[in-house]
Amino acid sequence: MGSEEKCGVLHGKYELGRLLGHGTFGKVYMARNLQTNRSVAMKVVGKEKVIRVGMMEQVKREISVMKLVHHPNIVELHEVMASKTKIYFAMELVRGGELFARISRGRLREDAARSYFQQLISAIDFCHSRGVYHRDLKPENLLLDDQGNLKVTDFGLSALPDHLRQDGLLHTTCGTPAYVAPEVIGRKGYDGAKADIWSCGVILFVLLAGYLPFQDDNIISLYRKIYRGDFKCPPWLSPESRKLIGRMLEPNPIARISIAKIMSSSWFRKSSMPVAKEREEQEDVETETLNAFHIISLSEGFNLSPLFEEKRVEREELRFATTRPASSVISRIEEVAKTRNFKVRKTDSCVRLQGQESGRKGKLGITADIFAVTPSFLVVEVKKSSGDTLEYNNFCNTELRPALKDIEWTSSSLPA
Repeated sequence: MGSEEKCGVLHGKYELGRLLGHGTFGKVYMARNLQTNRSVAMKVVGKEKVIRVGMMEQVKREISVMKLVHHPNIVELHEVMASKTKIYFAMELVRGGELFARISRGRLREDAARSYFQQLISAIDFCHSRGVYHRDLKPENLLLDDQGNLKVTDFGLSALPDHLRQDGLLHTTCGTPAYVAPEVIGRKGYDGAKADIWSCGVILFVLLAGYLPFQDDNIISLYRKIYRGDFKCPPWLSPESRKLIGRMLEPNPIARISIAKIMSSSWFRKSSMPVAKEREEQEDVETETLNAFHIISLSEGFNLSPLFEEKRVEREELRFATTRPASSVISRIEEVAKTRNFKVRKTDSCVRLQGQESGRKGKLGITADIFAVTPSFLVVEVKKSSGDTLEYNNFCNTELRPALKDIEWTSSSLPA
C-alpha cells in the first residue's frame, strides 16, 4: 500500500476505509469523497504488476469504455487518478454483492429472473448503441445494489469499434469458457453484439435452471458442446422461456436472435415484480473478483487436469495451459525448433514447424495453436500436421515438453 493509502487520504480528496475485496491486479476499498461526503468503491491497481503481465492496454480500454457508458444498470466510473506506482478508479459503490451469490442459493423464481434479465438486456442494448461490446458477461460481473437492482461491471475485456478489423469483426478470443459464444472460440472473427447475446442466454439459463447449460470435465469437450449448442432445458422452465433461450443459444450467430427481438418477445415483455421484494435481507457482502485460476479450480465444468495427464503414445496432440504471454510460448517453441533445424512460420497465436529431413512418413510437421481463455491465461494445443506419429511423440516427450515444463500451469500453481 502506498503512503497516501497508509495515511488514509488519497490525493487530498478521498478518505479510504475498509478493504471490500481483491482481484488479480489490485484491491477495492470503501472510500468517502471528502468534498461531497459520497461513499465510493476505490479500485487500486498496481502499475508495475499490470505492465509486467502486459495488461496496461486492458486497463486503458476499461477507462475509455466506462467513460462512454452511463446507464442506471451499469456501474458508474466517477474519476480516475494516478500516482507513480498506482492507478485509482473511484467507482459507484454497489452494496448488494454479486448476482452469482444470489444464484448460488438456488435457481430464481421466473419473475425475479425476468426482472434481472430485463435490466441486463437494457444495459447491454445501451452499450451496443455506443459501439461497446462487453465480451465477459457472467453472473460474477453482475452486481446488485441495496435495492436489488442489477449493475453490470468489469469492462476490462470489452471492445470498441476501433478494435474491429477490416472485415468488420472482432478477432480476440476472450471471456470465461462456459459463457463464451462458439464463434469466439472458433477464432474466425465474430460480431461482438451477437457474442454478448449468447452470454446473456447462458446467464438467463443459469438464473432459471440453477446450473450451467454447458458443462464438461475437459475444456476441449466443453468447447465441442458449445460449438454444437448441445444443452437441454430442465422440465420446470416455461415454454416461452425455453423458446427464448433456444434462440439466444443458437450456435450460428447469423441465425441468433437480436436484442430488438429479445425485447419484443412475449416472455421478456411480461411485467415482473420488483426484485427487492424477492430478495432476502442480507448484510453487505465482501466480494472478490474471480480470476481465471479461481474459476478453473472452483468450477467443476472448468477442470483442466486432463490436459496435464500423460498422453498415450498413439495420441497426435499435446495440450497445456500457461499464464505466460503468447510471445513467451512462441519463443520457447522456436528455441526447441532450432536444435532440430525446423523451419518456423508464426503469427501472434500460431507456430508452424516443418522438418527438413524425411522420416518414415515424410517430413515431420507440427502446429501449435494458442487460445486465450482470458488475457492472462492461455491454452496451447500442439498437433502433428504431417509425418510419422511415433517420431512426433518422441519429439514431444523428449524435447518439446521438457523445454516447456517450467511455463506450464498446473493446479499446484494456484496461490495458497
